[in-house]
Amino acid sequence: MRGYLPDYTFESANSLKEALSFCEAGAKAFAGGTDLMVLFEAGLLAPGKYLDISRLKELKGIKNSKTQVTLGALTTYSQIRNHLILTKQFPILGLASREVGALAIQNRGTIGGNIANASPAADFPPGLLVYDAKIQLISTEGIRTLDYSRFHLGYKKTELRQDELVLSVSLKPEFQKYHHFWRKVGNRRAQAISKTMMAGIAKTTKKTIQDIRIAFGSVGPTAARCYHVESFLKGKAINTQNIQEAKQLLSKDIHPIDDIRSTGKYRLRVSQNVLEEFLCGIG
Repeated sequence: MRGYLPDYTFESANSLKEALSFCEAGAKAFAGGTDLMVLFEAGLLAPGKYLDISRLKELKGIKNSKTQVTLGALTTYSQIRNHLILTKQFPILGLASREVGALAIQNRGTIGGNIANASPAADFPPGLLVYDAKIQLISTEGIRTLDYSRFHLGYKKTELRQDELVLSVSLKPEFQKYHHFWRKVGNRRAQAISKTMMAGIAKTTKKTIQDIRIAFGSVGPTAARCYHVESFLKGKAINTQNIQEAKQLLSKDIHPIDDIRSTGKYRLRVSQNVLEEFLCGIG
C-alpha cells in the first residue's frame, strides 16, 4: 500500500543556509531518494516534512590534497567508481559502488544518504571503517568532525542531530602498500541486499601480518570492526592454523541474526569463509 501524498510536505533548498533552517524546523533531508521512494511505495514512509537537498553545491565534489581526500555528501556511487584517485587509493569504495543496485541507483544514490540512512546492510560502512574515515556534520552552529567509527550508535541510530546535515567524508591516503579486499554475498550476483559483506585491508612483510583491519556489514545492528580477529592476527604468520583460529574468533566480533533474508548460522558460516578467502589472498 502506497503512502498517502497529502500526509507529506516536500520542499527544495536552494542554499545550504536555507536547508539548515528547514532542518531546524523539523524537515527530513533527502538527496537521491532511492530508499525514500521504496518506503513510500510500501506505505512505510513516516508522514511529515521532507527536504530535497540534491542541488546544494556545498555538498558536492571530490577534493584531493596531499593529506586527505574529501567526498562531499552528495557524491554519487557512479562518481566514486569512476574517480581515478579514489579507485587507486581506496579501491574498496569503488568496488562497493559497483554493487549498489542498478546503474540508475548508482547515478542517484549518494554516499551521504548511504551513511545517514543507517541500514546495517549499507554498502559503504565496512570500507569506511577499515579506512579510518572521518565524517563532517554541519548545522547553523558550525561544523563538527567525528571518527566514522563513532557515527553509528545502533540500528537506524546515528550521531546526526535533527538540525544537522552530513557535509562530507574524509580519508587519509595512507594505504597504498596494503592489500585491499571487498566481498558481498547475496541471493544474486547483482542488485541484491547483502546477507553478509566484508571489507579488509592488510599490510604484510615476508608473509607476516604487520597491520590488518577487517569490518563486516549485515551481521549486526551496525557495520562492525573485528577487533578480536585483528588483534589475534597482528604479528602472526599467514598459515592454516592461524586462519582457522581467526575464523573461530570471528563469532566474538559479529552477531548475525535470523531474518527474512537468511539465518544467523548461515551468515556466520559464510562470513568465516569470506574471512578465509581474504587471508589466503594476502599470503
